[in-house]
Amino acid sequence: MSKTIIIRKGLDIKLLGEAEKVKSGVDFASDFVIKATDFHGLTPKLVVKIGDKVKAGTVLFFDKNRESIKFTSPVSGEITDIVRGEKRKILQLNIRATTETQYEDFGVKDAGKLNADEVKNHMLTGGVWPFVKMRPIDVIANPSDKPKAIFISAFDSSPLAPDYDYVLHGENAAFQAGITALSKLAPKVHLTVNGAGAPDAVFANAKDCQINKITGKHPAGNVGTQIHHIDPINKGEFVWTVNAQDVVIIGRLFLTGKFDASRVIALAGSEVKAPKYYKVTLGTPVKKLLADALKDGQNRIISGNVLTGDQISADGHLGFYHNQITVIPEGAEPKFLMTKGWMEPGFGKFSTNRSYFSWLMPGKKYRMDTNLNGEIRNFVVTGEMEKVFPFDIYPMQLIKSVMYKDLDLMEKLGIYEVAPEDFALCEFVCTSKIDIQDVIRKGLDEVYTECM
Repeated sequence: MSKTIIIRKGLDIKLLGEAEKVKSGVDFASDFVIKATDFHGLTPKLVVKIGDKVKAGTVLFFDKNRESIKFTSPVSGEITDIVRGEKRKILQLNIRATTETQYEDFGVKDAGKLNADEVKNHMLTGGVWPFVKMRPIDVIANPSDKPKAIFISAFDSSPLAPDYDYVLHGENAAFQAGITALSKLAPKVHLTVNGAGAPDAVFANAKDCQINKITGKHPAGNVGTQIHHIDPINKGEFVWTVNAQDVVIIGRLFLTGKFDASRVIALAGSEVKAPKYYKVTLGTPVKKLLADALKDGQNRIISGNVLTGDQISADGHLGFYHNQITVIPEGAEPKFLMTKGWMEPGFGKFSTNRSYFSWLMPGKKYRMDTNLNGEIRNFVVTGEMEKVFPFDIYPMQLIKSVMYKDLDLMEKLGIYEVAPEDFALCEFVCTSKIDIQDVIRKGLDEVYTECM
């Protein structure tokens, strides 16, 4: 039975630079990259070497600890470099793409006529399994686990996030094929839509799933928030999650027999001259998107959103799990006390409380930079985190239990239910300027090592 959820806690950070609903193409770029660092906890084992020719769907490497999980090339071309770090750790593979993509043929399959093992094997062979992540721990799902449910969020509530209703419009067949395939792997598939409006037909007409509605401020669109309010995780249980755009890629594998890793992303942010949508392929270089697209000044380029994304250079590449590129000011210039410092009236400053007069303009959008406006301070109780954290969990206490590695207390306070992205707003409002997402990531790793 579907559920309707209203989120009372949270925070919408309204930024300038929302992408206009216009889709554009990108000039051909040959230097694609697959970063092993995008997959937390992965120990990659190479299958290819420099100079090898590959097709879209050719296996590049696999997980050394779970050899059935394969990572495939998003394009056809030649392996030009294998970048390594300390102790020869594999960081990324560079691929020079051909102008016309050639695909490995994995065969067309009707997911509705397959059993769970057949669906799983097809996904593993076709290279789409890395799109399936698991809670707890927030890493690539273990194919041998039996999840109690699979969750798909049909919208993203983070700042300047792409509109999935627009992005996936017309992808009904591929999205449904992906849903049908995933429905074979778990007793229930939850598809959660934005209850504030009418969802696109891609989501509204989806079958083989339970459609839930959720309304409220960010992080209402986070899959972790939806899991917590619809079907919470207890110790020993597993829930799998898949991004809505990745469901389409999974569906294409079954409909066409090809690993088609194309997706529509939003190029957004206050420093983008004309924010809009682009159709690209995983691992695409961002320099083609950013050419003559940015305003003058020192900018921060982010693969992903401003809360959870990764900083990249102008020669960087789109991350494996990212659906947007965001550009905001770097914020390195000095801010004088009475002009842009803490004593100004603050009509142009965003605040989560009434510190500035900007609270009188609730609909105002802001040009925010990366300046922390202070340094790391003592970790004190302020009550700010509880206002933006919509879980029945004590965030401050959980963070502190992770910091002093009390595994029993971490379990009691709900470490199994959370992922780093669930604490992004806590990090944003934290008066102490602590990197909370990194703290939670280390806590999850500790739990995975010691308790699972």
